[in-house]
Amino acid sequence: MAGARRLGLDEVVAYFQGLEDPPSEINRKHPLASVVVIALIAVLAGASGPTAIAQWAALEEEFLASVLPLPHGVPCKDVFRRVLMALRPEAFQACFAARVRSLRDQAAAETGVERPTLAIDGKTLRRSHDRRNGLGALHSVTAWASEYGLSLGQLACDEKSNEIAAIPELLRLVDVSGGVVTIDAMGCQKAIAEAVVAAKGDYVLALKDNQPKLRQAVVDHLMSRWEVDFAGDEVGRRQTQETGHGRRETRTYLQLEAPEGLPGSGSWRELRSIGVAISEVVRDGEASDEVRYYISSLAVEPDAARFAHAVRSHWGVENGCHWALDVTFREDESRIRERRLRENMAWLNRFCLSLLRQHPGRQSVAMKRRSCGWSDDYLMQVVIGSTS
Repeated sequence: MAGARRLGLDEVVAYFQGLEDPPSEINRKHPLASVVVIALIAVLAGASGPTAIAQWAALEEEFLASVLPLPHGVPCKDVFRRVLMALRPEAFQACFAARVRSLRDQAAAETGVERPTLAIDGKTLRRSHDRRNGLGALHSVTAWASEYGLSLGQLACDEKSNEIAAIPELLRLVDVSGGVVTIDAMGCQKAIAEAVVAAKGDYVLALKDNQPKLRQAVVDHLMSRWEVDFAGDEVGRRQTQETGHGRRETRTYLQLEAPEGLPGSGSWRELRSIGVAISEVVRDGEASDEVRYYISSLAVEPDAARFAHAVRSHWGVENGCHWALDVTFREDESRIRERRLRENMAWLNRFCLSLLRQHPGRQSVAMKRRSCGWSDDYLMQVVIGSTS
């Protein structure tokens, strides 16, 4: 069993062989790849920072020595802290790229979904600020493949308002080719649409008051065509219903060709359609509704299937990623304040969440993570991606 574990973990170690050893005397006696892999599997087992990583490693020294090269034993807390503070986040994340691609290919084969919804959304680590030193809370933008339960990448920005500049950079870091990129209204920008198309993806962008003229033109066109029941239009229609817990929700999706004359339409790369999603909810006899408008590079389909799926799947980043990071990884409670350390830990959390979601067990993500802490065999299954 130990030989199989080590053989499988050798592939994981290989991802980090290209990392440049940060200049420091304290970690030179420990192989950098081993330090990083210990940090990764310790986070899977429940650790949330350098102190916890070191404590877990000390308790698991015999196990770690059987699967990793550790010529001088397990590193101490200072080693983990200094390494994770010294590694550039973009270089650190790039080392995971091959494994992320592999996980994406596996998920595509298992789900049969060739064109995933790639939801781009931001999240703030609320307690990671340091007012004394003028450091705001970490806000990062994540690319989440909703159908796969897989984080493709993240990029930190100083605050939510800077997402507009961060999103094109993130799109250059991750592979969005063939996917449908969904972004909320803040990301409805011409440069972002351009970046998505340049990366060989499609986009569905929410419209709100940050594009007032365009939004009003979309609303006016949809209303005018609705009044004549879209006579003569190529229109996609779809309606779904969900019931449960005393709640009934009806969702209606309409997709039309983008009309000529939309404000600035010539500047929106590959703008092909406009759409609306109407949610009508009845709960305990009380009715409410919400209407959202979109522009998209997707062609109009009679059943609006791809458009409707993209709109609905976008919220997977909230439920499948952000909620799990807060509840299972307790990310909102993190008090890590060093800029690089908190960013690298945030990526470790997202990558570990992706590994847990790829494991075929039916348990919740929280239970899978607990199981990683309870069983070395289970931990290796999740890390290596094998249940044999």
